[in-house]
Amino acid sequence: MAGVLLVTAAMVTAASFAQTVPVPKPAPKGRDSGPAAGGPAVTGATQTPPNPIIPDPRRNVPSSIFQTFDASQKAQAAKVSAYLSSLSTLVGNFVQVGPDGSKTQGDFYIQKPGKVRFEYDAPSPIDIVADGSSLVVRDRKLATQDVYPLSQTPLRFLLSDRIDLMKDTNVVNVSADDVFVSVTIEEKQALVGTSRLLLMFGAKDGQLKQWTVTDPQGYDTTIAIYNLDATKKLDPGMFKIDFTNYGPSPG
Repeated sequence: MAGVLLVTAAMVTAASFAQTVPVPKPAPKGRDSGPAAGGPAVTGATQTPPNPIIPDPRRNVPSSIFQTFDASQKAQAAKVSAYLSSLSTLVGNFVQVGPDGSKTQGDFYIQKPGKVRFEYDAPSPIDIVADGSSLVVRDRKLATQDVYPLSQTPLRFLLSDRIDLMKDTNVVNVSADDVFVSVTIEEKQALVGTSRLLLMFGAKDGQLKQWTVTDPQGYDTTIAIYNLDATKKLDPGMFKIDFTNYGPSPG
């Protein structure tokens, strides 16, 4: 259970799990092992799970309140902002790689603004549910859950109804190559430290491919998504938080 929570922690909120015992980081992998950049907004044939692109743990993203971006970087950020703002729902599968290199998979459902559900495949007992204001990490086996304000999690950027990355976030890096457009957002919290969110989009189709959350201790959790469908209508009941059958975690 502790291992599952560690994998889940960085994606949900760096602040909440900052005291988790750290584990070794995975070695960086080359981009040739990553997901294909192409693909329609609605996937036809089922795709095989991608190999997430693991950021180099030795990377050093420059951060400065005086950071400036050229016209190309601003244009890329504007395209990303328009894409994220255009989504109202998004459904698909995901592969998650934790700080120790372990992989988990599952299904996810997004309904903007503010609602998301991550269902992890067995043997993981974890679900993550956000109802627009709160987010819970639920353990189905133990019938417990931890509750956090959605506003304190990195997921809020993906779940915002409308977003302008250059105005609404502290963007510290924008880069592009033939495969990906990458945007790095930094958050500084006085009592916890600095965490980062790296969003990666297909250079050809503009779709979100994966994201990596780096907690204040420097540990990465990466989520790659695939089999995306932006047209499916979702049951609002999927995003209700159950406070009757799930209690708080002990301690």
